[in-house]
Formats: sequence, C-alpha cells, structure tokens
Amino acid sequence: MNKEILLNPEMIYNWEFKVDARGYRPQEVDKVLDMCSSDYRTYEAIIRDQKSQIDALNNEVLELKQKLRNAKANMEIVKNSSREVTNVDLLRRISELEKIVYNER
Repeated sequence: MNKEILLNPEMIYNWEFKVDARGYRPQEVDKVLDMCSSDYRTYEAIIRDQKSQIDALNNEVLELKQKLRNAKANMEIVKNSSREVTNVDLLRRISELEKIVYNER
C-alpha cells in the first residue's frame, strides 16, 4: 500500500482542467480522480492503523488500572493488618513483584 499522500484540499480545490471542444479532457479528469482515490485508500489505511493502536493502548490502560486497583487493595490490607511486617516479608513481596514485572516484558 502506497502511504504517500498525493493531494491536499487546496490542490484539489484549485485544480484547473484543460477544456477541449467537448468539455474537460477525460484523461486529465481520470488522472485526478485516480489520485484522489489513491489518497482515500491511504487515508483509510492510516485510520485503520491508528484505530488498532488506540484499541491496544486502551486495553493497556484498562490492564494498568486493574493492577493499580489491586495494588491499592493490597496496600489497604497491609495498612489494616495488625501483624508486624518483617524483612523476610518485604523480600518475598519484592521477589513476587520482580516476577510480575520481568515476566510481562
């Protein structure tokens, strides 16, 4: 797919067709219409790509929001916990977080 835009709105608006005895030259009109059609296909491809990128980013945002909610819930549990946190507990939590972070990449 050609991803080069050939025309812009000003070019289309200001285009002047040559006139024959019977009107505009069909070959010239066909050429301009072909360029417009090509540009529209390119625009559609760009839009499809951007929509898929938006969908992927939205999914990532939802996943991150869920992880944040889980982390906040875990923090509340820890804050409300009456037991004392030891260094072993902290090391265990760090190890679990490292597994999560490094396994997802």
